Amino acid sequence: MTPAKPSKRPVCGVLLLDKPLHLSSNTALQQARRLYRAEKAGHTGVLDPLATGVLPVCFGEATKFAQYLLDADKAYTATLKLGEASTTGDAEGDIIATGRSDISLSEFQAACTALTGNIRQVPPMFSALKHNGKPLYEYARQGITIERKPRDITIRQITVQDFAPPHATIAVQCSKGTYIRTLAEDIAKQLGTYAHLTALRRTATAGFDIAQTHTLDALAALSEAERDALLLPCDALMHYLPRINVDNEAARKLRFGQTAPYTPSGSLKSNTPLRAYDENGVFIGLAAYFSHYGSLKAIRLMNTAPAAE
Repeated sequence: MTPAKPSKRPVCGVLLLDKPLHLSSNTALQQARRLYRAEKAGHTGVLDPLATGVLPVCFGEATKFAQYLLDADKAYTATLKLGEASTTGDAEGDIIATGRSDISLSEFQAACTALTGNIRQVPPMFSALKHNGKPLYEYARQGITIERKPRDITIRQITVQDFAPPHATIAVQCSKGTYIRTLAEDIAKQLGTYAHLTALRRTATAGFDIAQTHTLDALAALSEAERDALLLPCDALMHYLPRINVDNEAARKLRFGQTAPYTPSGSLKSNTPLRAYDENGVFIGLAAYFSHYGSLKAIRLMNTAPAAE
């Protein structure tokens, strides 16, 4: 007799997963979802199979707010191999060009400095960005190159952690939309050579650090109650947004999708997402304050309205 599949349940919260090597973000998500028997799950941005590290996984109501982590700053540790270009920009591709690798530390540091700050970056063909509804990597696998527009990104800091040519390891703090594979190639261009990634680890995103994450193997060894205890509340995804507290009448209106009068205690930028909480400290969802009208409008709500309402 075929054993019955474990029943799903309405899990709600955020799991900080340490995505393992060689798994796609979606495969890692599905494995975590099965461990939790979660009815609904989603992740907060793709990590390549070659990459490991911080991958926040959202269950239940938290999936409503996953998009807000896409805009957050991130940090990575990346290992480059100088003197070789690959088809994919990383070790999973074929080597297609070679150049010098006898780079000095001072040269390398100067190249990193040149790419620190506000720069423009062309997304790689091997990426999940879509063209006519299809990911770019699908075109790349067919040998088709699609023109990509440069993006404005910010490289806040590049620190050289280890340098032993042809290999170099850097720590990068950057804005959303940054492709570390492309950054590695651009550093090499500054040096008149080539490079590709041999390892990539996301060490932080939106203030979540690698030390807070859990591996799939560690989660599998726990009881269900122990796993549940590791989940962060839904509002943890937006801890970087300003918090406001509203009275119960305003909370009721927001929960019903109505505008609610609001007078901020200090300066508050109009039309900025805010974390809204009721008088009991319960997270209602996100709301925006419109100074012209002196009111709040719900953006995205938790399903926490009392049954009587």
